Amino acid sequence: MEQYIRKYRNRNHFDLSCSETIIYAANEKYTLGLSESHFKMMAPFSGGMYEKETCGIVTGAIAVLGIMFTKENSHNSPALQEAVIEYKTRFKEMLGSRVCKTLIETQADEIVGCDDLIVRGGILLQDVIEKYEKL
Repeated sequence: MEQYIRKYRNRNHFDLSCSETIIYAANEKYTLGLSESHFKMMAPFSGGMYEKETCGIVTGAIAVLGIMFTKENSHNSPALQEAVIEYKTRFKEMLGSRVCKTLIETQADEIVGCDDLIVRGGILLQDVIEKYEKL
C-alpha cells in the first residue's frame, strides 16, 4: 500500500487530499475498478470535511472497507462492521486522535504535511483488509 500512497502523494503528478489518496491507492492495489464518480465522492471528506474534523485518512479507509466488505447492505455485513470499528480503534491508538486538526497540529511535518500519516494509515488499512479478507 505504501508504494501506491507515495505515488498518489507525488505533487508533481497529483494534487490529492488525504481521503482521495487513500481511495486512489486502494483502487490500484486491490483492483477495485472504481470510476471517476467514485473518486469524486471522496472529495468532500478532504481536510476533515473542510472543517478539520474527522481525518480524511479515516474516512477514505472506511470508504475502502465499505467497497470491499459490504454484502447487500451494511446491516448484512458483519465483517464490514468489525473491520470499520477495528480500523478506527487502531488508528486512534496509533496516532492518538482521529481529528484532522489535532493530527495536523501534533504530527504533520512542515515540509511533507500529512504524507507519513497517510502512509501509516494506509498500512493499517492493508493490515485490516488482510485480516478480514480471510473471514
